[in-house]
Amino acid sequence: MKYSVLVIILLTLMSCQPKHDLPVTVDLHKDWQFKALTDSIWQAATVPGNVHSDLLDNKRIEHPFIGANEDGLQWITATNWEYKTTFFVDKETFLKKYIELNFEGLDTYASVFLNDSLILETNNAFRQFSVDVKPTLKLQNELRIIFERTSISEENKKAKLNYQLPEGNRIFTRKAQFQYGWDWGPKLNTSGIWRPVTLSAWNDFKIKEFYVEQLELNKEFAHMVINLKNASTIENNSDYDIYINDHLYKTYKNKEGSKERHSKPLMVTIENPKLWWPHNLGESYLYDIKVVVRDDKTILDSISVKKGLRTIELVTDKDSIGESFYFKINDVPVYMKGANYIPQNSMQNQVTDAHYEKLLDDVVDANMNMLRVWGGGIYENDIFYDLCDEKGILIWQDFMFACAMYPGDNDFLENVEKEAIQNVKRLQNHASIALWCGNNESSEGWNRWGWQANRSDNEKDEIWNNYLKIFDSILPNTVSKLTETPYWQSSPRYGRGNPSYKTEGDAHDWWIWHDAYPFEHLEENVPRFMSEFGFQSLPSYETIRYINQNDSIEMSSAGFKNHQKHARGFQLIDEYMQRDFPVPNNAEDYVYVSQLLQAYGIAKGIEAHRRAKPYNMGTLYWQLNDCWPAVSWSSIDYFGNWKALHYQAKKSFENVLISAVIEDNRVKIHIVNDHPESVSGQLKVTLIDFKGNNSFAYIKEQTTVSRLSSALVFNEELTIKDKSTSFLRVTFDNKTRLFYFNKPKNLKLDKAPIEKTITKTTKGFQITLRSTTLQKNVFLHTKAKGHFSDNYFDLMPNETIVIKLKTEAEIEKLVDLKIKTLNDLVQ
Repeated sequence: MKYSVLVIILLTLMSCQPKHDLPVTVDLHKDWQFKALTDSIWQAATVPGNVHSDLLDNKRIEHPFIGANEDGLQWITATNWEYKTTFFVDKETFLKKYIELNFEGLDTYASVFLNDSLILETNNAFRQFSVDVKPTLKLQNELRIIFERTSISEENKKAKLNYQLPEGNRIFTRKAQFQYGWDWGPKLNTSGIWRPVTLSAWNDFKIKEFYVEQLELNKEFAHMVINLKNASTIENNSDYDIYINDHLYKTYKNKEGSKERHSKPLMVTIENPKLWWPHNLGESYLYDIKVVVRDDKTILDSISVKKGLRTIELVTDKDSIGESFYFKINDVPVYMKGANYIPQNSMQNQVTDAHYEKLLDDVVDANMNMLRVWGGGIYENDIFYDLCDEKGILIWQDFMFACAMYPGDNDFLENVEKEAIQNVKRLQNHASIALWCGNNESSEGWNRWGWQANRSDNEKDEIWNNYLKIFDSILPNTVSKLTETPYWQSSPRYGRGNPSYKTEGDAHDWWIWHDAYPFEHLEENVPRFMSEFGFQSLPSYETIRYINQNDSIEMSSAGFKNHQKHARGFQLIDEYMQRDFPVPNNAEDYVYVSQLLQAYGIAKGIEAHRRAKPYNMGTLYWQLNDCWPAVSWSSIDYFGNWKALHYQAKKSFENVLISAVIEDNRVKIHIVNDHPESVSGQLKVTLIDFKGNNSFAYIKEQTTVSRLSSALVFNEELTIKDKSTSFLRVTFDNKTRLFYFNKPKNLKLDKAPIEKTITKTTKGFQITLRSTTLQKNVFLHTKAKGHFSDNYFDLMPNETIVIKLKTEAEIEKLVDLKIKTLNDLVQ
């Protein structure tokens, strides 16, 4: 009897709970197969994925990243491919009133068949497509997608023009431009279902879009409006519960009896709001804002977003020199420090959440506060922007156009506009988005790279007017309508052949590398904002071994040479190395010195830019990462290993930077302070020889540097007996930097042993080093996969340094640890 009563009570309580008729979304990622369109044999496929990855998984091809395998795989791009799967729909879902198939990314020219009915044709890898499949859907379904090779559409579109546009056929296809080959990446023009496929079903109500628009923000309050776009077939008498950080903020009663797709704006005010800051200036605080839509007690749908509250402004004011270019975050001028980011893999499905997490942790660890997502890659996965929000990394987001002029026909322009609208909407809630930029180097290319040669005036006018339709109309209009984020037409504003590149807008300075100017050029030619400059180096030993599939360090193999995509790359590395460093005779040492060379040159630029603050307000080097194992401009190689440049960038990007300019015997020491408050401390300048003997010391007990500024704190002529055996040690605010009076190749470094003690720790090893002489550019390496807390550093004479190796390798002793220094290589 008691049991029956309990059952009745429980059933009664359950019947009082709110009813749920929520929209359903199901991933359709299982049981896919693929084949060449003309083949008869199907093989297993991975979705999301791509044909190159699927061929690799099925052992149909050799890995394109090894040796020269890439060259033998171009047939893949010239082939049409077909994918198919069978999926089942449960009866509850099948009976819902509305059912859509959603394709978040099809690359690129795809024909989609559901149960043999053509339901969709696509022409843009960057767009999402949704199709009403209620009339076509069954309980058991076959979904087929045929991918046509890009060359067919490209040749057809090219034939319609009576002139040739620069940069080949890639311009006609809206997909990742780098897949066609770049001077740091392979030619792997892939196709496939590269982003999720889902089935969505609902009855009467579904939230389609959700934008938390910030109307006003100050220390006292944040005024916002929540804009919802709904799919609704019922009178909109719903209640809207607004939650902030899991607490009910307010319930809006909507009794207007409307079926409008846009609900009544939901106003939200947060008092004394916590602001979102780049990580180097404060907390990157995110509010959790959630909307639950109810019809009485029935929950119709819900949606949430993590929202950072911040203001952002791109300041481009005319001044006595030219025109400024800097960002204000929460009304504070912020110096931008970082790098250019490219896709992490030529096969995007190989990039895991862990890859994103690690790379962006490395960005924060190197004191960067901005990444530029380069326009020849992809609009990144959602997790990338989510993590940047969380970690306080600002994003300069290019639209996906790079180094080319593009068509201007109506179909192309309409396609571009839809692409822009979708991607701006997708990213409009992210606090990390600091800028939308129209393209990479297209304007510079038109004005400086000879693209106008041998063209009629009418032809030139048409090409340029088509450029303006996209980058001066469609894209800026889209950005201004959908977000408060600034827009910039083209990066750079002026090419380096125009003197204004140093006084207005952002700059790409490729006088170094491409034009072989000495590194000192960067110190003498500082722009208002450097958004691209760089220098190549060879990758880690691990990467070279992988490319060659050989345990030795070999740079002369045809396979390895295939991973240098710049025509003069090896020549330029060697030319610059001869200027500034000793040139080793063996490959292992050459790899090491190439990385020192890269760090040496780029650091000159970074620190010159920062010393010039506030004239210069940003420095982003090319490039952060690699999409395959390669010789490139990256500071982190394909396998995640930090090169010397990334270790140096960590030092050169510190909020408080000690930087010196040495001209003959005159020493000028600058302290750059990026903190929002002033810094003070003892300044100590010491002249030391390589054995540790002091010949000059200067101490100022109290040196203060104002907030957000650069200050010259020492300017003296020094008496230096031998510039090849002396260095300067500068200490301020518990920071120490060493500076030299000669190029590395001219230093008379002593050869002496380094004492080392290795201790096992819970997370790896602790390595203690000491030497009787200055040890220049100490490089620790081991085959154990891990990360050194510092590397390529200078070891002071008669002082001890402790380095930590973090590794998950199950080894008790680090028996293969090797130490290499520049001392070993000088004559």
